[in-house]
Amino acid sequence: MEICANELKTVMKNVLSKRKDEIKTEGFSLETCRSMIALMDTDGSGKLNLQEFKHLWKKIKAWQLIFKQYNQNKSCSISSFEMRNAVNDAGFHLNKQLYDIIAMRYADEHLNIDFDSYICCFVRLEGMFRAFNAFDKDGDGIIKLNVLEWLQLTMYS
Repeated sequence: MEICANELKTVMKNVLSKRKDEIKTEGFSLETCRSMIALMDTDGSGKLNLQEFKHLWKKIKAWQLIFKQYNQNKSCSISSFEMRNAVNDAGFHLNKQLYDIIAMRYADEHLNIDFDSYICCFVRLEGMFRAFNAFDKDGDGIIKLNVLEWLQLTMYS
């Protein structure tokens, strides 16, 4: 019993559309769903089993609470400035350059970040930190990768 990215997209859209008190969203893009699977796919199947989906849903719920905290006007987005605080609240501590990169990558022309882009960003950050920590065996904050390791690490994130 596993689901692929297309099935995950349908499931998430159905679940989120039934939650009237939650954030207004059309669901997640296929790319966001692919990123979710890449983050949670611990067995390398390219799909999510029930345990992996439960873990993903728990993360999304936690990130959703943070989004709601900064989405006071109940719009479908938060500002890139609010995103900096949301990223910190989620436990990702970055520098100004990285916050600027997030705004360039995930914000629209008005510097707002919608819920899909927000979740996509958090999934990406979670995956990148997880991968880095897996390679940082001695915990010194430095890793060494060859080009093939780097490509393998970043291609499926």
